[in-house]
Amino acid sequence: MRVISVLMAGAVLASCSTGPGPAPTRTAEKQREYQALLMGKVPLAPISCLPHYRSGDMRRIDEETILFRDGSRRVYVAHMQGGCSGLDRSSTALVTRQFGSADLCRGDIAQVVDTLNRFPVGSCVFGDFVPYVTPGTRG
Repeated sequence: MRVISVLMAGAVLASCSTGPGPAPTRTAEKQREYQALLMGKVPLAPISCLPHYRSGDMRRIDEETILFRDGSRRVYVAHMQGGCSGLDRSSTALVTRQFGSADLCRGDIAQVVDTLNRFPVGSCVFGDFVPYVTPGTRG
């Protein structure tokens, strides 16, 4: 009986662990949008928080990549830690709630919400934000 308990516990633990998943799929249209938004820009050092006034123009590229456009000279790229299942569908929205600050920061949790049925379908965590700027623009 003890052996069966140990085997069951091992099976349960193994089912909870996840290895690296498949790379996110990005449509050709989204790849063109990604390239167009970053064209002619160079990356700067990653930052841990994106000021709230710079997060108004969000572009979903795939389940792991979100771009925040700040005018024509600056784009912030956020890679979600572990991906954001369902984010690349047109019928979903990313909902965030900030506590203590209106800024989006590394480690903030966002919910993916099905906008047709109005219920959450997943959640994800923001990673660092990498600013891409047109050369000659201050960081």
